[in-house]
Amino acid sequence: MLPLRDLNRTSTTPYVNRALLAANIIIFAVYWLSSSNMLLGPGLALDMEDKFVMVPAEIIQGQRFFTLFTSMFMHAGWLHLLGNMIFLYVFGDNVEDAFGHVSYFVFYIFCGLVASLSQILITLYAPSLNSLFGLQIPSDLTTGVVGASGAISGALGAYTLLYPRARVLTLVVYVILPIPAIIFLGAWFALQFVYAFFDLSGGVAYFAHIGGFIVGVILAATIGRKRKKMRDRRLKL
Repeated sequence: MLPLRDLNRTSTTPYVNRALLAANIIIFAVYWLSSSNMLLGPGLALDMEDKFVMVPAEIIQGQRFFTLFTSMFMHAGWLHLLGNMIFLYVFGDNVEDAFGHVSYFVFYIFCGLVASLSQILITLYAPSLNSLFGLQIPSDLTTGVVGASGAISGALGAYTLLYPRARVLTLVVYVILPIPAIIFLGAWFALQFVYAFFDLSGGVAYFAHIGGFIVGVILAATIGRKRKKMRDRRLKL
């Protein structure tokens, strides 16, 4: 299932969400063009990988904490980038509308940080979890982690709570259907557990998705709802 757009208008211009979209696209474009030797040379791409990719083992050892932030703006390929940006484009603007511009930026970054830490903790304890429950969770702490999906998952969690009845135009095989957000995002969240616990698609930080989504729901319940109500009252004046 691929979301195309939601039928949920915003009352404000999503400046922050657009800036996040632009930042992710520009950074990956620079990386890709450099790695393809079309801009500044492959040395820049290698330098970006060395300096900005988050490696769980380094975080555990108290090193290069800044990569928890920088890795949010790096992607492994065009499909990785495109998938993340579609979800951010469809759902992020309404979450920004509810939280407000500055609060949404803080929310986005915080969700991304919690998502990365969730992935690190699960990877660290994967051998114990695998032996106890017979799972197949990857346990390699030296593999780099990149992508905005943890932060975006936070936006998905918040959207689920704030706009559960909003319709999402979704491409299902060859048909476009208007699916309620609670069903679309609920199914998406459930699939993350299936993929994560049985490692059906290796190389994806599914526990970052899960951690980001959960913290997004919590922040929407404690902060987002209040700010959304305040916004709705202002619009009625």
